[in-house]
Amino acid sequence: MSTPLQSNGSAQNPLNSLDEWEDFVEGRYENETERTKYKGKEAYRQYDEGTHDTVKQFYHLNHKHQTLDFVKQKRRELLTLNRKKMGAWEAIEYLNTLVDDSDPDTDLTQIEHLLQTSEAIRADGHPDWFVLTGLIHDLGKILCLWDEPQWAVVGDTFPVGCAFSPEIVFPEYFKENPDTADANLQSRTGIYHEGCGLNNVYMSWGHDEYMYHVVKDYLPEEALYMIRFHSFYSWHRAGDYQYLMDDKDREMLPWVQKFNPYDLYSKTPDKPNVKEVKPYYEDLIAKYLPATLSW
Repeated sequence: MSTPLQSNGSAQNPLNSLDEWEDFVEGRYENETERTKYKGKEAYRQYDEGTHDTVKQFYHLNHKHQTLDFVKQKRRELLTLNRKKMGAWEAIEYLNTLVDDSDPDTDLTQIEHLLQTSEAIRADGHPDWFVLTGLIHDLGKILCLWDEPQWAVVGDTFPVGCAFSPEIVFPEYFKENPDTADANLQSRTGIYHEGCGLNNVYMSWGHDEYMYHVVKDYLPEEALYMIRFHSFYSWHRAGDYQYLMDDKDREMLPWVQKFNPYDLYSKTPDKPNVKEVKPYYEDLIAKYLPATLSW
């Protein structure tokens, strides 16, 4: 069966599925303690050479095209938030049309993937806004349903407008990025200054930044950092870009790190009972978010 992901072709959308990127990240940031908490000791998916090549092709495109100008263009184009009006649960159901038929390890729907993250957070007794964050943090992937290329929706995020960190995955692919030829954009701080704060930094474009802007007026700051920076691995995993941080970033970093294991390691073969938990999540959504959001 053809799916929105598979039908978009290979030149601009090189991954066979979004799960291919997510599982690549899981494998790259392996942590046995975090893994076994949710999945036991069974191995995560092992990629063959061809699959790994598609991930490399994905990052090749991502690193080549994620320029400062591109990010500014996407912010102008998509942060008007005038494409669609819908509530959060409606958006979850809309994202669910992004079917993945190519994952050999699981037949979970997008709703079930989101609920696994939020239910793992809920089971550990975290605040309800944290649970809601787990539910909605990936909803920005609906951009794939609006014909945005995958390399501009998912993938590790990173600052543009300053030197690219060697801690970013596949840093060698930045050699084709036009910004590398601009000396003003390749100093340590580039267009920024020491301690400017991540709120003043242009991040590479993707679902994280988009979703942050959809909900930024409604959730606690800790939740907003989790949503906005959960794919910024060179920061919250590798510890780079600290020279751009301000006091607020330092305060919020532990929350992003607390969220990360749930984002990476909560996928299991067990399907959550959507009908059973839906009333809880509808009430939780209503507590924090308006009935209609602008997308």
